[in-house]
Amino acid sequence: MSGFLSGAWAVARKDLLLETRSRERFVSMATFAMLVAVVFSFSLDPSVRARSIAGAMLWVTILFAGTLGLGRSFALERDSEALTGILVSPIPRGALFLGKFLANLAVVLAVEAVIFPVYGLFFGLNYGAGALGLLLVVLLGTIGFMALGTLFSAMAAHTRMGDSLLPVLLLPLLIPVVIFAASATQRLLIGRPLGEVQGSLRMLLAFDLVFLFVCTASFGAVVEE
Repeated sequence: MSGFLSGAWAVARKDLLLETRSRERFVSMATFAMLVAVVFSFSLDPSVRARSIAGAMLWVTILFAGTLGLGRSFALERDSEALTGILVSPIPRGALFLGKFLANLAVVLAVEAVIFPVYGLFFGLNYGAGALGLLLVVLLGTIGFMALGTLFSAMAAHTRMGDSLLPVLLLPLLIPVVIFAASATQRLLIGRPLGEVQGSLRMLLAFDLVFLFVCTASFGAVVEE
């Protein structure tokens, strides 16, 4: 177990160090998210209360910004043909998946730390009352998103149409996660108590556990094809 975790940490640390130096994914994802927020702010009818649809707007932005970043998850290894070298290393396939997953999760959470203040500024959202619940919902929803996204980005990296194929494969399978995450976010934004979204939190946790187990177990077969 210690070897598995150390291998996962080595992969995650490598990806995060490269991202810290270039900031390529973070800048592109954050810029895209802010542009989407600007478009929403100008296209929303003044008679519509932004708070009543903010949950959907937030998760649409997270979903597409995250997919944009996932498309570059295996790009460095693919462009430099380094993936084969990683695969022949003694790191278990599951540890490689977990390391990639953790790095992707860290990048997307950093982008979400930009998205929520931007939406709060543009649409006058107050996160104070339900901040803890929102944190749980966003964390659980993002874990499920990144678990599936990391697996499918590895699959798409082996194809010539990887960047365009990734959303086609990924988004339909994310519908249950997005439904529970967006509905729980919306209820918390309009002031509902945390107890009202406990069912959604349990469902998100169940999806996370299933996705992490299935993706970790199947990652080896995916990258060897």
